[in-house]
Amino acid sequence: MKKIWITGAEGHIGTALLELLEGVEYQLLPTDIHEVDITKIDEVTQFVYVNRPDVIINCAGLTDVRACEEKPEEAYKINAIGARNLAVAARRIDAKLIQISTDDVFGGDDDAALCEFDDAHPTTMYGKSKYAGEKLVRELTDKHVIVRSSWLYGVGSYDFVDRVLDNAKKDGKVVLPEDEISSPTSADALAGFIECLMHTREFGLYHASCDGSCSRAEWAREILRLNGMDHIPVISAAENTELRPRFTLLDNMMLRITGLYQMPDWQLLMSLESSTTLKLKVRI
Repeated sequence: MKKIWITGAEGHIGTALLELLEGVEYQLLPTDIHEVDITKIDEVTQFVYVNRPDVIINCAGLTDVRACEEKPEEAYKINAIGARNLAVAARRIDAKLIQISTDDVFGGDDDAALCEFDDAHPTTMYGKSKYAGEKLVRELTDKHVIVRSSWLYGVGSYDFVDRVLDNAKKDGKVVLPEDEISSPTSADALAGFIECLMHTREFGLYHASCDGSCSRAEWAREILRLNGMDHIPVISAAENTELRPRFTLLDNMMLRITGLYQMPDWQLLMSLESSTTLKLKVRI
């Protein structure tokens, strides 16, 4: 029975993975900061030596972009040093490490989708700290896969979907930028790809975002429509106040080259999740 250690198990991807893998032929080892603090090498080392996981999936991270800007050392501690500790531990026990990263490693200056062979140049502290984690993983263990995704939503923690619905109910409107472009990605869809990776001998860097693209404002309009709240206006912000890069649409080129997996269309998936009351947090 394959042992799977999931760090950050209470977040979006961790929660989605636990729901997907529960009852399957795996021994799941879910932890969050209360069980194992990945920034502490002794705790990580002890856990891997006692449990000997076959696969480590690092879903832990400081993802609040404003908190990263305000506390850069904390961002690097969690997003970079935490990844380093897991990479060292994975190498020692010959485990496969799947490191979750972000589209924010790109600066947002381009107007074309970015593939795995484009150079990263993060401009935010969140993006810089996550990219530092990527580099440490590459340097410290061969058996790794870095998975970049974008605009994650789903079960597990408060997110953009929650914020749009809450603002709509509270203020009767939503104000968002029209020029911030990427692709909303369901944590459940990403979890399906991660499970696929667990069974392959694929290593390296993969982009895994849902197909299609939209602005933050367009995404909000779709969220409101699916919740029967399309009468509430989404107003274009005068400037991007999200502290996020402007254009970070990912091109899943490695998925096409390898034929490994097909991510679904974001809009179709959100409609399906809403109509079948699956994982989208629809709260009318």
